[in-house]
Amino acid sequence: MAAEAAFKDIPEIFELELGESLVARTEALSTFRELGPPDLCHVVKSTGRAGQRDLGSYHYVSGIDTSSSASLAAYINSLTYSIEESQAWFSKGPVWKVKNGCFCCFDAFSRVDVRVDVKIPGGVVAYVIDLRGERHEATPEIWQETYLSAILRAILYSDDPTYFLEAYRRLEPISTPDAELRFLQAAEALFMKGWQVGSDPEIQVATVVSNHLTAGIVKYFGDSGRWQHAANLFEKLAVREPEVASLLARSYIGMNEEVKAVQIMATAMKQTPQSYLLLHTQCDFLRSKGKHEWALKLARQAVNCAPSEFVTWEKLTDIYIDLGQFESALLTLNSCPMFTFNGRDAHRNITAARLHLPIKAAVAEILPEREKTEDDEADPALQRLPAPGLRGTWARAYSLLTRLVSQIGWDELLKTRSAVFVMEEEYRMQKAHADIAAVTRDDADVDDDASTRGVHAPPSTSQVGSPVSSVGPSPTSPTIAPTEDVENSIPTIRISTESARNRETAEREQEAAAAAAAKVNGAEKVNGGPAVDGPRPPVQAAAGESDQEGAESAQSGGHGVQEAFSFSNKRLCERWLDNLFMVLYEDLRVWTIFRAEVAHFKTQHVAYRKTGLEWEILGDLGIRLHHKEEAKEAFQRALDTPRYSIKPWAKLLDMYADEGDLTRTLQAGIRVAAYQYGEYSELAYPTQIARSFFKLEQIHGHAKIWNTLLSMGLPDPILHVMQAYLQYGQRFKVEGFDF
Repeated sequence: MAAEAAFKDIPEIFELELGESLVARTEALSTFRELGPPDLCHVVKSTGRAGQRDLGSYHYVSGIDTSSSASLAAYINSLTYSIEESQAWFSKGPVWKVKNGCFCCFDAFSRVDVRVDVKIPGGVVAYVIDLRGERHEATPEIWQETYLSAILRAILYSDDPTYFLEAYRRLEPISTPDAELRFLQAAEALFMKGWQVGSDPEIQVATVVSNHLTAGIVKYFGDSGRWQHAANLFEKLAVREPEVASLLARSYIGMNEEVKAVQIMATAMKQTPQSYLLLHTQCDFLRSKGKHEWALKLARQAVNCAPSEFVTWEKLTDIYIDLGQFESALLTLNSCPMFTFNGRDAHRNITAARLHLPIKAAVAEILPEREKTEDDEADPALQRLPAPGLRGTWARAYSLLTRLVSQIGWDELLKTRSAVFVMEEEYRMQKAHADIAAVTRDDADVDDDASTRGVHAPPSTSQVGSPVSSVGPSPTSPTIAPTEDVENSIPTIRISTESARNRETAEREQEAAAAAAAKVNGAEKVNGGPAVDGPRPPVQAAAGESDQEGAESAQSGGHGVQEAFSFSNKRLCERWLDNLFMVLYEDLRVWTIFRAEVAHFKTQHVAYRKTGLEWEILGDLGIRLHHKEEAKEAFQRALDTPRYSIKPWAKLLDMYADEGDLTRTLQAGIRVAAYQYGEYSELAYPTQIARSFFKLEQIHGHAKIWNTLLSMGLPDPILHVMQAYLQYGQRFKVEGFDF
């Protein structure tokens, strides 16, 4: 009976209690920080019979025109034609119909929820629910804000692989040039309020030119290469807000109007010399021309203008790496301000009576079976890698670290690290000598009479309790062999008193001890294969209780015995960066073992086997460590397994499109489109497939791509899905549409 109440091709979640999804959304309104979650569509179905209980179900949707109550009522009315009809020929069951519906859309500007109640048959009621759950009237201003909020969610959430919801239906947000014109008019009207919708997690403070609204505009027009529309918008806005010049110059650079872009930047620098976004636009332009020294000066100025923003320090680190100044790059990375990551806004999960996720028959024949197999399992060592869990500023900082190690290698990176940061061994030795010097001064100041002089002796402790994260000291870090007397007089200095830190240290020591026990003659045995020399584990850098402690130890060390090293030109390494070094070490260790196994099996002429999930993890690892060809090979091997997963196809799609490989890009694009269509994504743009096809159109032209698709002999439903991406390019005149 419940099956007959379901929609044909629309996913939905059936409620245990009628209306509980609406109650949960109302309670969660105050937790929405930025753009808010996708729109919620709730419907009540009834048979009209006495004693028959009504059923409530809901699904999430984006891409609906939310500019008026009429368009939302039309969407709910369209659902009435989608109910599954009874298939029984011998007995007629109850006929389910949509009795009423409620469409909820979050206004990210005014922080309210706009709702439209539709009774069938009956009337339409639109109202606003604020964060306290109180009801208000919907004004024209609220409708405009709601429309723009929904468009921005559809654009920015369209192909975010980390944002997943059950029963989430994605529709085309802007399907015609007229709809695009409405979007531009709304963006212009609300541009000065754009900071209210928040910004990317890497931006600490949202501004007029750095927020989700500008990010959505740049993504929408930039991904299709139609910068002229964005430039027209920014031209109008630059008159009111001079800082918009950075976005305008970026648009003209995208249009290859570089002379005009330089003129705009030169004029804007006189008006807003403290705009870090304008300085970054100039930096990027100079780097594209190979003028890294000039870009360095601008990046330094940007840091001075916005020292609390992560992106300014990130840009400076990037340019130092370009110039080969790796010590400066590491010091700059250490200075980056890190922010707590706040993910996309999402609904609170509630227990469902059942899920209805219909299979799309159009694409089912070219997709593997969606069932759990042994290819969905992986080695725990691969699943425990911490790097894939990094988000926000932590992920961006880690990508800089991997770029460093890809250029100079792990051993050289450790040398650079020990050259610029105070290592823990140095910190302990310096502190010990400072204590000895203090005792000597005290002895010299008191009377020589032994009967009145106290015997000062620092407590003797073992170094075992000190938080060292590796088995032994790294050959790249400076070490000093202490004499027996000095060794016995070294006090235990606990670098951190935080219990979490101690637990992490203990775990690292246990892992290191286990790794040491598994080694045979200094090298690990890998799956019965050859002994592999992995990267050397890094020695933990010293991290004082505060910068003041480090400064005090440096000052006290200056009066003691002459040392072989000095703290005057070294800094304390931030704890988060020290942790990222350990994350990088884990990645490199696994990658080294993997490549050694591959080489060994090739020499033995034996097939090297992994599960589908393991190949995907190794492919991601290769991309993180900038080994593109090896990563591509891993993703290609993942395709040989029957695992139901879009990831290898999506990664290969980007790689093939960057290479301009027409046939392989189309083959990968067909599979990605099938997976997305099967997940109820019915929008053509902005998507990863559209971006890849537009790159090909610039090289090969529309006609060649279409003829190649036709020559593949695709089934009509699949061809229809693929045709939508090319039709978008023709409709909006993306470069290459006319040849």
